[in-house]
Amino acid sequence: MEQLGILENKIQPSKCVFTGHRELDKEFSPALLKNTIKGLIERGVDVFYNGMAIGFDLLAAEQVLALRKKFPNVKLIACVPYYGQETYFSAADKRRYVKILKKADEIVLLSEKYYRGCLHQRDRYMVDNADVMVAYCKKTEGGAAYTLSYFKKQKSNCEIHLI
Repeated sequence: MEQLGILENKIQPSKCVFTGHRELDKEFSPALLKNTIKGLIERGVDVFYNGMAIGFDLLAAEQVLALRKKFPNVKLIACVPYYGQETYFSAADKRRYVKILKKADEIVLLSEKYYRGCLHQRDRYMVDNADVMVAYCKKTEGGAAYTLSYFKKQKSNCEIHLI
């Protein structure tokens, strides 16, 4: 292909980052999320960075863990922005959060305490370590929009799967 002046992207994605909203609208498809993750795994993606927020993040983490039964080489990296992130989660979401953390292959704690900007620090950490993104972003402002924008700025020829 190089002889024809066509350069192929030789970098095979292997690490994925998730970003999405806390609230999922009625049109959101968990099946589409699962199929997207499965397709990435089948292409060689085996590390998934997750910010552990309620909504999209927890659901994406659960999907990765469910798929790990069929694909045992898959790793989930739980990226916790600060100690006590789950403090204001509902009881049900706290249970999900703890269950996911127990099954995660690695937990990255980015700060001992909450501070203004710690969520963006977590998002930048995940983006900086990934080469493909799965995003559920329906707004132009907020954390998911910030992370999506940061990914586009940092990664040339970035691969983004919008759910």
